[in-house]
Amino acid sequence: MSYTALYRKFRPQSFEDVRGQEHIVTTLKNQLKADRIGHAYLFCGTRGTGKTTIAKIFAKAVNCENPQDGSPCGECAMCKAIAAGSSMNVIEIDAASNNGVENVRTIIEEVAYPPVEGRYKVYIMDEAHMLSEGARNALLKTLEEPPKYVIFILATTEVPRIPITIMSRCQRYDFKRISIETIAGRMRELTDIEGIQVEDKALTYVAKAADGSMRDGLSLLDQCVAFHFGELLTYEKVLEILGAVDTEVFSRLTRCILADDIIGGMALVEEIVMQGRDLSQFVTDYIWYLRNLMLLKASDAADMEELLNVSAEHLALLKEEAAQLEMNGILRYIDVFTELSGRLRFSGQ
Repeated sequence: MSYTALYRKFRPQSFEDVRGQEHIVTTLKNQLKADRIGHAYLFCGTRGTGKTTIAKIFAKAVNCENPQDGSPCGECAMCKAIAAGSSMNVIEIDAASNNGVENVRTIIEEVAYPPVEGRYKVYIMDEAHMLSEGARNALLKTLEEPPKYVIFILATTEVPRIPITIMSRCQRYDFKRISIETIAGRMRELTDIEGIQVEDKALTYVAKAADGSMRDGLSLLDQCVAFHFGELLTYEKVLEILGAVDTEVFSRLTRCILADDIIGGMALVEEIVMQGRDLSQFVTDYIWYLRNLMLLKASDAADMEELLNVSAEHLALLKEEAAQLEMNGILRYIDVFTELSGRLRFSGQ
C-alpha cells in the first residue's frame, strides 16, 4: 500500500480536529446550530491555514443526516461520500486552471439543478483571485442570489485581488497564521500516534520553519522523518535536513559584527556555505535571532527563557550581546538583513 503524507492522512474530518482557527470554527458551528446558513463565504488567509479543510467540513455539516453540536457525525452516508470525494453535492473547482467565462457558465447551468440527495450543493472555489474579469462578472448574479439549496465557498490567499463586487456578496472569514506552539502541539500528537521518536526542540524548529502553515509544518516533518526513518529525530538532524544552522552560529556572527571583525564574519559565512546550508534560511533565522535580541532589550520580564523559547545557556549569550547593542542598532540590522533576504531570492550566487 502506498504511503500517505501526514498532512493528507490526518486532515481534520470534523470541526473539533481543527487547530488554530477557533474563531472561525465557533462562528460556523453557531450558524449551523441556529440554521442561519449563508449562501456565499469568502475564506482568506495564507497557504496551509485550513481554508479548504474547513470548507469541506462545513460542506459535510450542512448535508449531515445526524449533526452533533454543529459538527458532522462522520458516520452517515452523506458524510462518508463527501469524505471519500464521491459526493455529487460537493464540487471543488480550482480557479487557477478553470478561470474562464465558459467555466463559470458551466457552473451557472449546473446550479439550476437541485441536489439528488442531501440538502445543499456546495461549490468550493480555490484560488478564487485567479478568476478572469469576465468570469467574475458572469458569476456575480448567481453569487448574489443563488437557489436556496446552493452554497458558494471561495478561498483565496490574495485578498486584494478579490474585487469589492464579489467581496460584498460574501461573508468574509480571515484565517490567522497558526502559532508555533499550536503547530508543534499538533505534530507531537501525530508523531505519538505514528510511533515516531522526535525531540520537542526539533518539533519546535520545524514549526517555526512552517511560517504559520500547518500543512507546510507536516510536510517538513515528513521530510525529516523520511531522512532518518526509524531513528530518534533530533534538533541537530532537523537543522541538517532543512539546511539551517544552530543558534550558536548566530551568536558568533553577532559577536563578529560587534567587534567589527569583517574577516571573521566572512570566514563564518564561508563555513556555512561549505556545509551546504541554505543562505536564505540562514538570513531568515538570523532575523529571528535579532528579533529575540530586540525583545530582550525592550523587556525585563522574568520568564524570557520561555518567551523566547531558548535554553538558559543561549539566553545568557543573548543577554550579553543585548547589553552591548542599542535598540536603534538592532532595528538597523533587522532592516539590512530583511533587504538581503529579498535580494537572495533573485540571486544566482
